[in-house]
Amino acid sequence: QLETLEQEEQECLELGPHPTEKMTHIVSHEHGMTVTKTLQEGEAEPQCLSFSYGRAKLRGVLLEGASLLLLRVLARRQTMPLDLAFPAINTEGDLCTSSY
Repeated sequence: QLETLEQEEQECLELGPHPTEKMTHIVSHEHGMTVTKTLQEGEAEPQCLSFSYGRAKLRGVLLEGASLLLLRVLARRQTMPLDLAFPAINTEGDLCTSSY
């Protein structure tokens, strides 16, 4: 049984005079997962937002790293189950569905 313990994502946009950096940090704990989002625009103070999801809402959740691993396994087996979908967390940190 595989479980994501921690995931970090960083995105940098260098459009215009003020670069923007977005970071998302997801960490698993005994009650579920905590998502921390940080937005840094130019020299302004970073804006941080943190929220948690309980274990019940995250049952079967598939984060980005696990998704890549699943895709590799499916490619190796050369098979794709019909209507394969998992709960996921999108780039904004919201719960969504990931369909294959």
